[in-house]
Amino acid sequence: MSLRDTIADRQAVVAIAGLGYVGLPLAVAFAEAGFVVRGIDTAPEKVRLLTLGRSPVHDVPSETIEKLAGGRNARLTVGDDYDMVNQADVAIVCVPTPLNKTREPDISHIIATVEALSPRLHADMLVVVESTSYPGLTEELVLPRLLAGTPKPLDIGRNFFVAFSPERLDPGQYRWNIANIPKVLGGITAECTQVATVLYSAIVKKVIPVSSSRTAEMVKLLENTFRAVNIALANETALICNRLGIDVWEVIEAASTKPFGYMPFYPGPGLGGHCIPVDPRYLAWRLKSLDYTPRFIQCAEEVNSSMPRYVLERISDVLNDEAKALRGSQVLILGVAYKPDVSDTRESPALILIHLLMQKGAAVMYHDPFVPELRKDGFDMRSLETPGQPALDDALAAADCVVIVTNHSAYDWEKIVRNSRRIVDTRNATKGVTSNAGKVTKL
Repeated sequence: MSLRDTIADRQAVVAIAGLGYVGLPLAVAFAEAGFVVRGIDTAPEKVRLLTLGRSPVHDVPSETIEKLAGGRNARLTVGDDYDMVNQADVAIVCVPTPLNKTREPDISHIIATVEALSPRLHADMLVVVESTSYPGLTEELVLPRLLAGTPKPLDIGRNFFVAFSPERLDPGQYRWNIANIPKVLGGITAECTQVATVLYSAIVKKVIPVSSSRTAEMVKLLENTFRAVNIALANETALICNRLGIDVWEVIEAASTKPFGYMPFYPGPGLGGHCIPVDPRYLAWRLKSLDYTPRFIQCAEEVNSSMPRYVLERISDVLNDEAKALRGSQVLILGVAYKPDVSDTRESPALILIHLLMQKGAAVMYHDPFVPELRKDGFDMRSLETPGQPALDDALAAADCVVIVTNHSAYDWEKIVRNSRRIVDTRNATKGVTSNAGKVTKL
């Protein structure tokens, strides 16, 4: 039986490297479609939780993990040993591709994963990369490293297949999921694309094949660069409106009534997450080697990266109106996750803002129902209402300024405004609050 037939009959074993916000939902989707899935992750705590039937990813219920991973006929097996790939027909790479301290692409996780896969590859096998990359990474870096360590020669496009397919998940919302988000993919060869299309057609309603892995990689970068650039425009519009004494949120709301030629984007305290702040940097970095400077992208990044400092200025202005200095004032941050209703703090502007406030001598507290503690980037903090920490209502009353950074849906904005002295709202979260509106200063 050919690999294509094995996949089509759902007899293929699918190994997924990286069980985070991308890899774990993907593992669940394949397991629920009838495939046997081997999940691999090198984080001991994540493997421990999954082995116990507990999900470390907010969008994947623990009940789902228990159902798929329990019993003799478990569809999902989790571990940290890449030997699980030995019997797999498909290997999918979903490891992180962050930025390093100098804001350049860090592809070390992809390299480590590919080198772990290489000696375990065999004929009639498909490898798909879903991790964000620059155009050319799959063909120029992944493929040679995969082939370099294989025990037997493999013929790409004949008995070995490699493709790239960008993830498009949006954590924290439930309208769009793996099944109903069209899946773009491109293979090293046309046959690679066809085999990968058969695979993803088992879990996705619509597959969009493109001409090459480079094209698929560029699709991902365009999607998120589009968002980054338009958010930068919204952020700069907020700065302009502040100078003009105009409410930027009212401007955007009115502009959104135009039925054509306009799409609303919103300002905020800065970009966060694993895609929008990261993907444009991958593209810009790749273009440096081609002696091309993407000026539009760089300008957008400058605007977006300046927003935490702008929020700091707004906080300072609010305190100044109360005859208070920033140094020594108590500032309460509401929400440190990068977006509502998730626990992910990667690239969160809240972290930059907290650093800036501390550098100015402010006493900073935070509350986030999804992030009980911050143990990264030099932080050692716990959220309010965790053991040993004050209650949120008490902290609201005590704070000289409350800063809304992440507008989690669990927050009662009426109550928060009522119990606070002064608020800086970076998300227009208090839009519907009419009483005590004078306490609120918007972005």
